[in-house]
Amino acid sequence: MLEIVQGLAIPLLGTTLGAAVVFLMRGEPNHMVQRALTGFAAGVMVAASVWSLIVPAIDGAAAQGMGQLSFLPALIGFWLGTLLLLLLDHVVPHLHMGEQDECPEGIDCNLGKSSLMVMAVALHNLPEGMAVGVVYAGWMTGQTDITFAAALALSIGIAIQNFPEGAIVSLPLHAQGESKGKAFSKGFLSGLIEPAGAVVTILFASHFIPIMPYLLSFAAGAMMYVVVEELIPEMSEGKHSNIGVIMFAVGFTLMMALDVALG
Repeated sequence: MLEIVQGLAIPLLGTTLGAAVVFLMRGEPNHMVQRALTGFAAGVMVAASVWSLIVPAIDGAAAQGMGQLSFLPALIGFWLGTLLLLLLDHVVPHLHMGEQDECPEGIDCNLGKSSLMVMAVALHNLPEGMAVGVVYAGWMTGQTDITFAAALALSIGIAIQNFPEGAIVSLPLHAQGESKGKAFSKGFLSGLIEPAGAVVTILFASHFIPIMPYLLSFAAGAMMYVVVEELIPEMSEGKHSNIGVIMFAVGFTLMMALDVALG
């Protein structure tokens, strides 16, 4: 139980430390810094989707005796995760991470841009919480090849990419007039959906054993949707887009190394 608590707390710690940067910096980070942070987060999420979710999903299906069709649960789960996030993107209007000047259609702008930004990042964090919960559920049940070290690697990787996310929320809010305390608290709150989603997944772990390969790839599809829809456009806009690409490679290789070394 202690291992699970630690594993779920690590990603939230990353968001908290990132949001706390507001106490050290003045104003809003320039676009190049934001691009670098976003590219890094995208790289970590892509690597985590492959090594921590899709590969274990295929291995788990093979262990269930699916043979040459072992890819099928990963394919189906990936598409279900992608389609769910696509549906949420349309049914629940939200502010994309790079859009802070206009309120999206369907949302009461009296909420304020700061609240909309927290809502956007919270929705963005949903698949990450699902991924952490599914991996720890797979380790707990022993029905997959996932080890505790591999689950811990995913928690650390998500925490690393949560650091820039926390900063992306708190720094612009302070630049728009929020006090440092309020900006920090909203950055912290944006990350709470991750452990909440993970806990719900773990509580129902015993019911998920037969479909664990589908759930692992489902989380991967949801995470990849966030990367392509939210992060890649953000890291590529404007001049010097190569900064985002380089940091994407840094995040990808760091998460890959963590997962292989610890897994």
